[in-house]
Amino acid sequence: MYIDADTIIKAAALLGALTALVGAIIAIYKVYDSNKRQSDAIKAIQEEQTLICYGLRGALQGLIEKGCDGPCKDALNLLDKHLNKEAHHPDL
Repeated sequence: MYIDADTIIKAAALLGALTALVGAIIAIYKVYDSNKRQSDAIKAIQEEQTLICYGLRGALQGLIEKGCDGPCKDALNLLDKHLNKEAHHPDL
């Protein structure tokens, strides 16, 4: 079998196309993996924020029961409204 310039050019074109295809597949996988890791991180942050909100709510309620009025009651009312709104907010 004789290998001439045309055969080499075709082989190089095929190799270039395969390389581009594999590169595109790897890039798509990296984007998918990155999005998955970000989604997992966001879920963890949301769980942590939920715990912080309920802890804050408990602390404010305790302060109100001990006789602290004014800003504590306002903050508790605002926090309750926020938690209620988010509880009934559809997931995006």
